[in-house]
Amino acid sequence: MSTGIQPNSAAAAGPRTLSISDVSATTGLSQDTLRWYEREGMFPQIARGGDRRRKYDETDLARIMMLVKLRRTGMSVHDMQRFVQLLAGGRETHQERMTLLLEHRIKVLAQLKQVQDDLETVDLKISHYETLIALDQDCLDPTESKES
Repeated sequence: MSTGIQPNSAAAAGPRTLSISDVSATTGLSQDTLRWYEREGMFPQIARGGDRRRKYDETDLARIMMLVKLRRTGMSVHDMQRFVQLLAGGRETHQERMTLLLEHRIKVLAQLKQVQDDLETVDLKISHYETLIALDQDCLDPTESKES
């Protein structure tokens, strides 16, 4: 089975590259989404081969995977673009990048708490139905009173 990483034609021992279909398969992003991210400035200009096809390297793939995780955790496209812009600023932007990520982390922690609370509700319902089934009782909603 091929990994999709092909030796660079310029130098067999040189940097390895991935096609857009390989990156799509690796990241789970569609090829259209990868192109859109590129148009939106999410990663630097992707190198192209003599055939004008995109040639992603390991650095490109690492950045894409980071962006996938930021997006999956709910970071806005605007904040992702800002983060990428700050990356180009080098060490002078470390504090700004950290601030952006710390603010995002607070939002992610709030989402995790909400999901945990929601999961507890699901677990309570499961426990309720397990009890009713074990006692061979009607499955009434626990919010309903027995008199109604």
